[in-house]
Amino acid sequence: MATIDLRNISMIYGVNGTRRVALESVNLKIRDGEFVSLLGPSGCGKSTLIDIVAGLKTPEHGTVLIDDEPVTGPGTDRGIVFQDYSLFPWMTAFENICFAIEHTNGKQTKQEIEERAETYLDLIGLGAYKNAYPNTLSGGMRQRVSIARMFSMNPKVFLMDEPFGALDSLNRIYMQDTLLHLWSGGGEHKTVLFVTHDVDEALQLSDRIAVMTPSPGRIKEVIEVPFPRPRCRKTLAGSAEYNTLKSHLLSVLYCEMLDEIERQKGLKGLA
Repeated sequence: MATIDLRNISMIYGVNGTRRVALESVNLKIRDGEFVSLLGPSGCGKSTLIDIVAGLKTPEHGTVLIDDEPVTGPGTDRGIVFQDYSLFPWMTAFENICFAIEHTNGKQTKQEIEERAETYLDLIGLGAYKNAYPNTLSGGMRQRVSIARMFSMNPKVFLMDEPFGALDSLNRIYMQDTLLHLWSGGGEHKTVLFVTHDVDEALQLSDRIAVMTPSPGRIKEVIEVPFPRPRCRKTLAGSAEYNTLKSHLLSVLYCEMLDEIERQKGLKGLA
């Protein structure tokens, strides 16, 4: 497990002499074993923030600390699942997972690597598809392989950038339940930073939800999710406390969206 500490993160993009502030003074601390979701509209900088924590981008200002050590680039202590499945198309599902294990833990023997890969394929219900190539799998199946690959690497931190955003509603629910099953297995929760724009998904998965403003992205509010685990989806959705919290989140997001629309109107009026 690990802590993630975002300190005063700002990110500015420049194109053709223009400057756009993507993130501004983002501060957030994630505790050991905590599942935190970044919730916000498209374009608010959620994916940029994930890339910064992953070490794929360097912020204009600020620092990211993993267990009090500054992030200076990508590392095997962080596992990442993107929106687009990101599997090697020339490798089978089994080979994709073996490759990840081999390159993050070179001390394991070939037999140990293969046994670990098979274990995780079985855990996600795809043992029968171990020799299938990504282009022969459905979107949900490819994402299951991506998640199994991340868990098989055994990093300290899981970074997930809208991993279920392209799935239909039933597959999305199945994948959320699969993720929670893997995350809670073994009794040791990994630290998770999860990007979503879906309020129900954030409430179902998270310990805390950090609500972000439209560009420039800031942390508007951090909300504790009070529901005990394991969570029953049907019971949760029918509770008054759940619906009150959901209404509050939607209200915060909607007010921010209206403010952004008015701001854009004002900018056009000045042009």
